[in-house]
Amino acid sequence: MSKYRYRLPQLNSRLFLTDGGLETTLVFHEGIDLPCFAAFDLLKTREGTETLRKYFHAYVDVARRKQVGIVLETPTWHANPDWGAKLGYDARALEDVNRTSVGLLLEVRAALETSRTPIVISGNLGPRGDGYKPESRMTVEQAAEYHAPQIQTFAATDADMVAAFTMNYVEEAAGITLAARAARMPIALSFTLETDGRLPSGDTLAMAISRVETLSDGYPVYYMINCAHPTHFEHVLSGLGPLASRVRGLRANASRRSHAELDASTSLDIGNPQELGQEYLQLRKLLPALTVLGGCCGTDHRHVEAIAYACA
Repeated sequence: MSKYRYRLPQLNSRLFLTDGGLETTLVFHEGIDLPCFAAFDLLKTREGTETLRKYFHAYVDVARRKQVGIVLETPTWHANPDWGAKLGYDARALEDVNRTSVGLLLEVRAALETSRTPIVISGNLGPRGDGYKPESRMTVEQAAEYHAPQIQTFAATDADMVAAFTMNYVEEAAGITLAARAARMPIALSFTLETDGRLPSGDTLAMAISRVETLSDGYPVYYMINCAHPTHFEHVLSGLGPLASRVRGLRANASRRSHAELDASTSLDIGNPQELGQEYLQLRKLLPALTVLGGCCGTDHRHVEAIAYACA
């Protein structure tokens, strides 16, 4: 039985952390070959599973030291049919790996959760295609049908919620939201933004949130921004108006580079963790509900600890 599905603790005003850039940490810090940036593939071996366990323990340790909560995302951002097929996973294998990923985080929670550090387990979804390029777009209905099996798998586990990251056009984001609603799973929806503060599709953040709100009757428990540096989107936040109160989470990149530059880079730009923490602090003045804080590409537990230090 899910522990927090019907009473998500991060919906109050208390600070919650998340983890950082899982895939960039594995590739650049751990030296792991990660085809298709698919961290879930590590779950097929005991060694890979222990690598992921160690990764999550590092972030829970930060949260425990700061005496704040944490939302842990399953390593399943690419555990959908299109990406899974590239690695030889059929529908049954994907179902198994999504379920196993929740089991790993349940073990982490059983070992490390305290009364001051509640651990929320979130089933992580990513886009069907490239996170930076809205190609081969689906309709809302097609997106709901495509992502429903992964969400239904998470709903049948003890996961507390699901979260869709690096959404780059509205129809896929809305379809995922409708599939979550059909499965009665709380969902956090995270958009990625370009250096001009717009989605890769060209839509404004305000337009994207507004359209999902309309299409889903306001179903997401909150919205997030991920895979962009604060300097890319700070200037557009004042244009959110009342929608600013719906943005509760942020997982920014360490680097100020554009998506195209990051794609072409063969080295990791970790930026400045302390500077990033101060930038988060400034963003909390523009986003009054911003309490779920973590990182994306290039960040690791050092960045998240600096964010926690600045914002706690």
